[in-house]
Amino acid sequence: MTRGKTGRDAESSFDGTAVSDDRQLDAALRPTAFDEFVGQQAAIGNLKVAIEAARARQEPLEHLLLSGPPGLGKTTLANLVARELGGNLRATSGPAIERVRDLAGVLTNLRRGDVLFVDEIHRLPAAVEECLYSAMEDFTFDIIIDQGPNARSIRIDLEKFTLVGATTREGLLSAPLRGRFGLLERLDFYPVEHLSAILDRSARLLRVRLAPDAIELIARRSRGTPRIANRFLRRVRDLGQVSGAKKIDEPLAHETLRRLGIDDFGLGELDRRILGALVRSGGEPVGLKTIAITVGEEPDTLEDVYEPFLVQQGFLEKTPRGRRATDRAYEALGIARGQERDLFS
Repeated sequence: MTRGKTGRDAESSFDGTAVSDDRQLDAALRPTAFDEFVGQQAAIGNLKVAIEAARARQEPLEHLLLSGPPGLGKTTLANLVARELGGNLRATSGPAIERVRDLAGVLTNLRRGDVLFVDEIHRLPAAVEECLYSAMEDFTFDIIIDQGPNARSIRIDLEKFTLVGATTREGLLSAPLRGRFGLLERLDFYPVEHLSAILDRSARLLRVRLAPDAIELIARRSRGTPRIANRFLRRVRDLGQVSGAKKIDEPLAHETLRRLGIDDFGLGELDRRILGALVRSGGEPVGLKTIAITVGEEPDTLEDVYEPFLVQQGFLEKTPRGRRATDRAYEALGIARGQERDLFS
């Protein structure tokens, strides 16, 4: 079955902009030290302690699993971990490692102290994942040469490295793989004050004059996600440049987000279509596949990218029978309970 866009790829095209330039700017705006990283204090504190202890023992850091919705800083933290450890970062993704020999090529090129970052690690093929176990535990890798009666196994010793896995769906990781990570940190959505601090820093780096009320407006509508906040900032900068504004104020920020289809609740067009599909049911739970068919999107994309924010903000609730719209969803759509069937009929 063809998979839809999931995780970071799906989120990166959230507002319909070209993602290649945005990714380059995202990299330029990333913190270069833990002290520059805003938010996620518990995770940052735990990582600082673990890294300092590993350096004192002159050992590689234990393998690290970062989980949470896309755009919250998992890739940034992987870069910071590698920088703090003094090793190189080797980045790949679960879907990119299709065969065991692909994994062998990656592992045998690692040097002592390097950090191997595997994004969307829950999408590793089963055969590849099983070969990763010995590499994580014993820093060895077994390769089978030839086939049939002539088949033989050769064990390769690997340099000691740290694996940093990132996933948007921790529940899909197998128990054996998850159990081999010594450090597990989950990233949560950012509060408005943290997003405001991130936007202020990004505006200074981009040399954009941003009024405090414009910062707060963008922060409140950025779905608790720094990547989206920075993308909105760039779109606001574009409109300000075209309109000749010397400073980005609240009305200009509001107009930019209106053009992008972002409402006062931070909801985009697909968010409203998802909630509309639930409201049309008259309060009855609706299955994920039914919603996906209704809005024309893949179930994985809905579950990975859109649902976490809708659930966290109280627009949607999950039940054993399916998804159901809350009172806040009716408020966001401007619909009173009992009127939904008339409005959508």
